[in-house]
Amino acid sequence: MVRKSVFLGFLLTVLTTVIKAEDPYLFFTWKVTYGTISPLGVPQKVIMINDKFPGPNLNTTTNNNIVINVINNLDEPFLFTWSGMQHRKNSWQDGMPGTTCPIPPGKNFTYHFQVKDQIGSYFYYPSLGLHRAAGGFGGLRINSRPLIPVPYADPEDDYTVLIGDWYTKSHVALKENLDSGRSIGRPEGVLINGKAGKPDGTGEPIFTMKPGKTYKYRICNVGLKMALNFRIQNHKIKLVELEGSHTLQNVYDSLDLHVGQCFGVLVTADQEPKDYYMVASTRFLKSVLTSTALLRYEGGKGAASPELPKPPVGWAWSLNQFRSFRWNLTASAARPNPQGSYHYGKINITRSIKLVNTVGKVEGKKLRFALSGVSHVETETPVKLAQYFGVADKVFKYDTIKDEPTKADTSNILVQPNVLNIEHRAFVEIVFENQERTSQSWHLDGYSFFAVAVEPGKWTPAKRKNYNLLDAVYRHTIQVYPKCWGAILLTFDNCGMWNIRSEILEKRYLGQQLYVQVGPPVLSERDEYSFPANGLRCGIIKDLPDPQPPRDSL
Repeated sequence: MVRKSVFLGFLLTVLTTVIKAEDPYLFFTWKVTYGTISPLGVPQKVIMINDKFPGPNLNTTTNNNIVINVINNLDEPFLFTWSGMQHRKNSWQDGMPGTTCPIPPGKNFTYHFQVKDQIGSYFYYPSLGLHRAAGGFGGLRINSRPLIPVPYADPEDDYTVLIGDWYTKSHVALKENLDSGRSIGRPEGVLINGKAGKPDGTGEPIFTMKPGKTYKYRICNVGLKMALNFRIQNHKIKLVELEGSHTLQNVYDSLDLHVGQCFGVLVTADQEPKDYYMVASTRFLKSVLTSTALLRYEGGKGAASPELPKPPVGWAWSLNQFRSFRWNLTASAARPNPQGSYHYGKINITRSIKLVNTVGKVEGKKLRFALSGVSHVETETPVKLAQYFGVADKVFKYDTIKDEPTKADTSNILVQPNVLNIEHRAFVEIVFENQERTSQSWHLDGYSFFAVAVEPGKWTPAKRKNYNLLDAVYRHTIQVYPKCWGAILLTFDNCGMWNIRSEILEKRYLGQQLYVQVGPPVLSERDEYSFPANGLRCGIIKDLPDPQPPRDSL
């Protein structure tokens, strides 16, 4: 009996060692608290992680297992979402209100997810209410494994740059605005890594560069509302990665980043050794808001010039830049095979869904945003839990919007949960038609997709002839300009409940989002993980027993 116990213990040790050798574990403890800072010169309450604003950078490598114990020390429920993480078979870890019960005040929850077969530049942020307006965001990078070649030389260093618009009102006050039917209005400023700089020669450098060396910058727009233009005084920017895909390495003077987007760029310190300004400014506003941060050459002498590089004007410039982004077909991403070995343009479309976004008033005066006539509302029981525990009919209805909405469908707004059912492994075309006067930025959780087109006007089937079916970038966001449409293609092969949302925070909060349930008719561990043992419960499933395990997992 003793020998058997020793053998079993040895076997467990070996198995654990093998698992960890293949897929390392990274463990973190994050304490979420309020703090008071003055990023725009006005003291305000922000959300900090381990006393940091922005939060700590998550530095990971392909296939790492990430374990984060989140302790909620706020006075309200809280959740994190991991923008761009695909969470294969594991939407339980996505951290959206439709997939996960909130972490109560004073309690903790441990996220456990794997960055399976992914590389690239991303960020995380709070997903409940208007928390993102108070901070709680940070960078998330996934480095390539050593055995996978990267299509550029190793940079001297790797920096994260989080840019975003910012409001001086608290997240509570902004939420009250929206709940009362009013917009949150325009932001008061722009932050770069949590600070607002002016071109007056003051301040410490945000980063230092050695003359002649090349650096990687991972730039993410973590803001609430505005697209931003990013540029570096006197320096060219070489785009090499976009939301987890290697791109053709085009060189730009500046880049437009819409809300929720992340770019990986290379910058070479090839100018006179002194200080230079990194610049982020709003797009598509008559009154431009600008922020700066100092870059310093090591050993350099001389202040940065107060004359900043001018931003582009109009959205036509931005559209043309979008069209210049191309997938690097010969580079390997997370796996050894070239990105271009997947010929998405040769796959037959099995379903086409058009999502028309509109804005209007309900109850005579309250502002709401809608997709194909439905303005989504969150439910006390997350829609994923309702589906999993077999009580969906008590919480929401599937497919309340049409794949091809008519003008009559979009002329009114219904306020209710918006959940689509999509067949597992269906190859789907989704068209986003923007009938509003402002730009949109769309995101899909759990997936990347091929952003095959953005064009002015309204979409018709004849527009498919303009799709890029060869080297569209495989990414998780797409911007759609006013009175324009955008089209994406993807295979829905990742089972779970996934959120499609506007990344413009007030639009998402006021209904411009929906959930997509993907899965086979019979639940199976092979296709989707079971509800985690530490999963939080709320709503009508709080006291329900777990569903019986599927037959083929016994």
